[in-house]
Amino acid sequence: MAELIGLAASAAGGGVFGLLGTMIGRAAGYFEQRQSQAHERSRWQHESHLAGMELQALREESEAAERLAETSGRWQGLAASIQAEAAIGESYAWVNAVRALTRPILTLLLWLITWLVFLASPETEQAKIVETATFAATAATLWWFGDRGAQRNAR
Repeated sequence: MAELIGLAASAAGGGVFGLLGTMIGRAAGYFEQRQSQAHERSRWQHESHLAGMELQALREESEAAERLAETSGRWQGLAASIQAEAAIGESYAWVNAVRALTRPILTLLLWLITWLVFLASPETEQAKIVETATFAATAATLWWFGDRGAQRNAR
C-alpha cells in the first residue's frame, strides 16, 4: 500500500508541478505578448513620427522652391525692364529731360496726394488711409528709384 500511496503522491506531485509549469509558461507568454505589443506600439509611433518629419521636409522643400521661383521671376522682370529701357536709346535732350524727371515728379505728386488725402479725410479714417497711402507711396518711391539706380549701372 505504501507503494501505491507513493505512486499516487508522485503522480499528484507531478501533476501539481505540471500545472504549476503550465501556469508559469502562460504567465511568461502573457508578459512576452505585452512586451511584443509595446515594441510594436513603439515601432508604429516611430514610423508615424518619421512620416510626419518627411511630410514637413517636403513642405519646406516646396516652400523653398516657391520662394526661389518667385525671386527668380523678380530678377527676370527687373532684367527685362532694364533691357527695355536700354533699348530706347538716345533721343533729343528735352525728351531725355522729360523722361529723367517723370519719376521724381510723379513721386512728389504721389506724396502730395497722400498728404491731401490725409488732410481731407475724417479723423476716424485717417489712420487706415494713411497706412494704405503710405504703403503705396513708399513702395512706388523705392521701386521707382531702386529701378532707376539699377538702370544706371546697366548702361
